[in-house]
Amino acid sequence: SAGYDLTHLFTGSEGTLGLITEATLRLHPIPAHFSAVIAAFESTTEAADAVYAIIGSGLNPAALELMDAAAIGYMNTLDSVDLPERPSLVMEFHGASEETIRAELELVQQICAESGCTHFQAGVGRDERDRIWEGRHKLGEILFRIYPESIYLITDVSVPISRYPDLASYAHGLYAELDLKGTMFGHAGDGNLHTVNFAPRNDPARLDNLAQFNDRVVVRAIELGGTCTGEHGVGIGKQKYMVREHGEAGYGVMKQLKQLFDPRGILNPGKVVAGGGD
Repeated sequence: SAGYDLTHLFTGSEGTLGLITEATLRLHPIPAHFSAVIAAFESTTEAADAVYAIIGSGLNPAALELMDAAAIGYMNTLDSVDLPERPSLVMEFHGASEETIRAELELVQQICAESGCTHFQAGVGRDERDRIWEGRHKLGEILFRIYPESIYLITDVSVPISRYPDLASYAHGLYAELDLKGTMFGHAGDGNLHTVNFAPRNDPARLDNLAQFNDRVVVRAIELGGTCTGEHGVGIGKQKYMVREHGEAGYGVMKQLKQLFDPRGILNPGKVVAGGGD
């Protein structure tokens, strides 16, 4: 396109460069055919390896979600969900014909088997698909209900797909090292990884470990060529990682843009980058 991509500049600025007063959306038709797939594995690393292989094969799933065994276990507390309690991928494939989807399902089953899949269920109907997504979307609510007195910290990072298995394996190993409880999941097709970790309010050592977990996962994601935030944003909490991710020069350009668009520092002040205003 001609000129600079101001749309992406603004949508990624977290309200620090201007106010969005109007949005024009492009709608896509509902696909004529779809199939949901559940694939369970013995380990989170195997599931993450399958993610890399699926995307690398040229398949384009409409959804590709990774959930560790703990996440599946929490989801199973809902009456509407009953899944094998193992690290799993939940996928959706959309297509113009059943033949197209059938070919994709055959390939994804082969890839999952080569990655150590122990349970593969294709052809999941819309009702069951909706129940699974309901469980995934209610995961935070389930955790808060089971552990109401705990302090929670949510991690949000993203890496190139080729490094996703490395990140997932690293994060999984931190639970034992830091003696923490939590669960790991993510929009794996985009290289995105979340953890929801929790500790008792009256346990200073574990609370410190919560912060350590988040810091170490963020630093590792950046080392792997990724970003400190996949979708939740920089805000205040991840400002300290901006130079590490973008370098002094890149961060300096961001500060100049902030000063140009918001010289008085009144647009979501204190977020993303320091500066703007006197």
